[in-house]
Amino acid sequence: MRKLNCEQLKTLATELRQYIIDTLSQHPGHLASSLGTVELTLALHYVFNTPDDKLVWDVGHQAYGHKIITGRRDQFHTIRTYGGLSGFPKMEESVFDAFGTGHSSTSISAALGMATASTLQGNHSRQHIAVIGDGSMTGGEAFEALNNAGVSKANMLVVLNDNGISIDKAVGGLSKYLVRITSSREYNQLKDKIWNRLGGNSDSPDRRKQKQINFFQRATFVAKTAALGAPNLFESLGFRYFGPIDGHDIDHLVEVLSKLKTINGPKLLHVVTKKGKGLRSAEKNPVTYHAPGKFDAETGNQITKSTNGEPLKYQDVFGRTIIELAEKNPKIVGITPAMPTGCSLNLMMQKMPSRAFDVGIAEQHAVTFSAGLAAQGMVPFCNIYSSFMQRAFDQIIHDVALQHLPVVICLDRAGLVGDDGPTHHGAFDMACLRPIPGLTICAPMDEHELRNMMYTAQLPDQGAVVIRYPRGLSVHPDWQNKPEKLPVGRGRCVREGSDVAIISIGHIGNSALMAAEQLAGEGISAAVYDMRYLKPIDTDLLDAIAKQGFRRIVTVEDGVKKGGLGSAVLEHYAERGISLPVTILGLPDSYVTHGPIPQLQKDCGIDVDSIVSACMNRL
Repeated sequence: MRKLNCEQLKTLATELRQYIIDTLSQHPGHLASSLGTVELTLALHYVFNTPDDKLVWDVGHQAYGHKIITGRRDQFHTIRTYGGLSGFPKMEESVFDAFGTGHSSTSISAALGMATASTLQGNHSRQHIAVIGDGSMTGGEAFEALNNAGVSKANMLVVLNDNGISIDKAVGGLSKYLVRITSSREYNQLKDKIWNRLGGNSDSPDRRKQKQINFFQRATFVAKTAALGAPNLFESLGFRYFGPIDGHDIDHLVEVLSKLKTINGPKLLHVVTKKGKGLRSAEKNPVTYHAPGKFDAETGNQITKSTNGEPLKYQDVFGRTIIELAEKNPKIVGITPAMPTGCSLNLMMQKMPSRAFDVGIAEQHAVTFSAGLAAQGMVPFCNIYSSFMQRAFDQIIHDVALQHLPVVICLDRAGLVGDDGPTHHGAFDMACLRPIPGLTICAPMDEHELRNMMYTAQLPDQGAVVIRYPRGLSVHPDWQNKPEKLPVGRGRCVREGSDVAIISIGHIGNSALMAAEQLAGEGISAAVYDMRYLKPIDTDLLDAIAKQGFRRIVTVEDGVKKGGLGSAVLEHYAERGISLPVTILGLPDSYVTHGPIPQLQKDCGIDVDSIVSACMNRL
């Protein structure tokens, strides 16, 4: 590719974009983000000597073009499929993937670490590039890294891919600030004049020109401030700021990047791109086409299957239920860190815009913001994907549970999530949160229970409550039961039996029921218990199970089995001095790959057949 000229690069960009469209139309993945970075991807690899120069993508679903041109074109159709390519950069997958980036806002920290390591190792020529976009700059870690990098002498370049959107529309002060930069005629005219004065299209700056750059960086700071009406944020932090430039103009991208290679120290290039570029449907509706599933490659129309008679997704039940509860309880508010559509809080944002908040990609802030609301008498429902909750672990302890504040934390995508893989599986929430004092943890077996748990959590004197539920369809088409108060910390028997006992929590209890049906065909009577609450756990029910004289007890959970439900059951029996044959089924002490959820459940030993085998002691 580096042997091509810029005209040939433009042809390659057209081919690459079409290849992404054609492939993802039949093999679904993250579409719109990678369409928007085609020219930027080619320019970066064209100018920089990757993989020796380190290129970090943030967030990773911008990097499909990167994967294709770095030796994975023939495997690209396997993206996000079992045994195929990861949907995100993965160090084990290619030397060109300098850092794994499934969660956002990590690239600047990682690139700064790499740049510092290169300096310590005596390599002063290596380049380090962090491409941060899709709203990732709103994450707190990105600002922490900017603050650190700005006072360093690290040889690094931050490329801000500004497309005005993350998964949903970008929100917050930073988004508005970037709009001001890109729309300021005075600023852009000044920038162009400075660029031309420094040589414009001439060869790379020599030492004299480098001094000119340093001089103009300082001399024009006041002028830029006047044009924008405020100091340039990035220059205030110590970065040399360049841009904004058109992220779809390969000629200009190559020119600018080539010049920036010669400038030492921390630099930031502001690139403006269009998410979904090249596919009209994706350009018009980048939220839907972030990951649209199958679609027609020519028209862009989504290929949808009928959902008539199917249950609602758990997230949709959440979205409708919080509105129903909020209509009766004026204290209820909704909060999400940049996932309003994914968690269905967008329904509340449309109906009650003053009571629903998208705080950007900022999980820590979302939790403490919720705590502040609760401290003043509100009842916040803070909805965070389970794997993203890990980023706010301290806030849940320090700002919520320790202060006994009534925050309801709804963990969407708990358990296995399928194609997004190990960075997104909600594997650790129960084991992480169970040791925290003052926290109630529950999980619904179906959407009726989800509504009951949400209703119960918003009642007075409930304290901090965590409700975890999985991605996707629930159980009953008639989801809209009248929500009722649950007895907190109490489980239930959902199937009587006498030979073996299956103890479960959450949606996977439905698999336990199916296993019990199969066992009945084998002449084995299996009781099924839905614990509902992991904390406080129903010790009376566990004692009653112990007295039944079951030949075997099997616990089943869709989280890691170390520290979760099975551990809680064993701890209780150990404290009581009760010795019972207990088998724990759950996710292994390893990271689970990506693939279809039924296949992953089988691999992890938590599918129906595995439960049956465990009950028959055939593990």
